[in-house]
Amino acid sequence: MSVDALDLRSALRSHAAGIVVLTAPGPVGVTITSFTSVSAAPALVSFALADTSSTWQQVRQSDWFGIQVLSAEQQDLARLFATSGADRFGPATRWHLGPHGVPLLDDCLSWLVCARQDTLTLGDHHVVVAAVEQARTGAPGDSLVHLHGAMQPVPHPLLVRS
Repeated sequence: MSVDALDLRSALRSHAAGIVVLTAPGPVGVTITSFTSVSAAPALVSFALADTSSTWQQVRQSDWFGIQVLSAEQQDLARLFATSGADRFGPATRWHLGPHGVPLLDDCLSWLVCARQDTLTLGDHHVVVAAVEQARTGAPGDSLVHLHGAMQPVPHPLLVRS
């Protein structure tokens, strides 16, 4: 027997999760906190999307993905990509097409372009394992995490504050 979804979410509220935006050709994109590094050699990452996610229906057909690590200053962008039915790639969003037609958001802390390696259906989610084909780092900045039910900035330890 396992705990119900509400109890699990309540128990994990104190676990900080990095906030990224997953994108795929279409363009399609969604804010996720289920992103993780799986392996350094070979370079593999994973993410999970709920079966009920409207984004999953488009992502499951793509072989290429972009992962954008958001800065603390990109909370509005994270909210936009988390809002169902929003025009995520509209005029307010600064983005460009990257390799393999993957949409990449501008001004992020870092970007990954990934190729699907495997997909697993586990419970009510689909876990995608992807091979990192390209990685790029932007300007250093404060990170953005989800903690205690809200987006929180995490200061970069090496940036000088005035």
